[in-house]
Amino acid sequence: MDILAYFPEWLLTHGAALVVVLPLLFGAICAVLPSEKLAWVTTLVVAVICTLTAAGLFLHIYGGKFIEPYHMGGWVPRDEVSGGIKQGIEYVIDGLNTPIIFLICAMALLTTVYGLRSVVAEVEPKKRAPFYGAFLMGVAGLLGMVATGDAFNVFVFLEVSSISTYALVAMGASRDRRALSAAYNYLILGSIGATFFVIGLGFLYMETGTLNMLDIGEKLRAMDGGSRVSMVAFGFIVVGLGLKLAMFPLHMWLPGAYAHAPSMVTVFLASTATKAALYLLLRFTFVVFDYSFDYVFTVLTYLITGLGVAAMLLGSLQAIFQTDARRTLAYSSIAQVGYMLLGVGMITSWGLTAGYVHLLNHAVIKGALFFALGAFWYRFGITRTEDFAGLGKTMPWTMMAFTIGGLSLIGVPLTAGFISKIQLAEAAFDRGWGWAVAVIMLSSILAIFYIGRLLLAAYFQEPPEVDGQVVERNEAPLVMLIPMWFLALLSIGIGVYFSDAVVETGRGAAEVLMLGGRP
Repeated sequence: MDILAYFPEWLLTHGAALVVVLPLLFGAICAVLPSEKLAWVTTLVVAVICTLTAAGLFLHIYGGKFIEPYHMGGWVPRDEVSGGIKQGIEYVIDGLNTPIIFLICAMALLTTVYGLRSVVAEVEPKKRAPFYGAFLMGVAGLLGMVATGDAFNVFVFLEVSSISTYALVAMGASRDRRALSAAYNYLILGSIGATFFVIGLGFLYMETGTLNMLDIGEKLRAMDGGSRVSMVAFGFIVVGLGLKLAMFPLHMWLPGAYAHAPSMVTVFLASTATKAALYLLLRFTFVVFDYSFDYVFTVLTYLITGLGVAAMLLGSLQAIFQTDARRTLAYSSIAQVGYMLLGVGMITSWGLTAGYVHLLNHAVIKGALFFALGAFWYRFGITRTEDFAGLGKTMPWTMMAFTIGGLSLIGVPLTAGFISKIQLAEAAFDRGWGWAVAVIMLSSILAIFYIGRLLLAAYFQEPPEVDGQVVERNEAPLVMLIPMWFLALLSIGIGVYFSDAVVETGRGAAEVLMLGGRP
């Protein structure tokens, strides 16, 4: 049975636009709805439609079908008609961005289901409908960044996503007033990153006279990499995206945002935001520019690799000494970004495959972990690591999902994290970087310490007493357990059954990158 037969033909023509326009339109509608339940249902329906659409695009691409670029507003790029520069805005669907599009849509769906209970507990009643509106706008922004083939359109959607995210983080002030300062720090650093990025785009436009990413790439290759203007542009773009990516040492906004935002927002950010930013770094580095340019090769080999290694080690060390569980996982995310950058810095097909596989797997792993942390807070108000005592008895199903995610983060065999790390190690050996394998192992050992202390407290310490009575079992609600366990089981499924499929997805993305985005 051909599953592609169940997807309508128009999906190939309009699917790229639908996944962006739908949440963008209903995000504005949700913000003014009179009922929070109606806003939640609207968000859920939009997330379901977007996920099904993204699944169809993904299956078509990995079924070997080519999807023509979508021309927004019917404005056909002029070079296809008369040989001039491109005036319209293209949405490009290929093997590099379809997995990210599907990831964003699927995580939006899971977090919406989870948010039915968590948002009620963490967001003020009058802010809940605007909360869902901002959430959909953030989803639209991320999807637009990933789908568009126009460089300035990337900046527009980057700002749409960022502004909505600042508001979402600030809404955590109902639970923790520190969310306001976290949102402010995120706003300042995010604005600096966006400024660097758009300055880089300005230099590129000055050099090439076009904003279409494929056109820019062709013109720069025709100029053998361009002049110093293109070099400066590359530097600004790397710094700008590095801030959005939380690349060490440009990561200072991330711990506060993850620690103090509402649980639903933390899960979605950890699973998608840095992944979309890394996608943009890959798209600009290998498609707009070219890894064969001397300045690009040097930056990737020495700067990106060096910062990735520093993030792996220093991020893991900082995670060990955190007293807040969310900040522990936040610094862990910085370290995991380092793993991805290490794969990118190898500049080989295998290295890019490994980095991309870890991008996908880390979204699954960290999603399950933050889902569990949100449930711990929902039931017992737990945020500190010392309060994990006895959670294996008081919240056994939630703690088991957290355990699976933690073991996968460490890289225990039969988990998604193991698949990522074995691919990175093999790619490093193939590149002749034996030292990188040692760094991977050392960072994984450090992960044992910061995950292990949480597991030891949960399973080997007794539950605390309140008013002279031991805290009784009080499991998370079903709507919080379902998305949590879906990701936990998926982590095991990737490690046992679907590793070949995930690696093949990574190879497809690496092939697009090595070919410079050309079909």
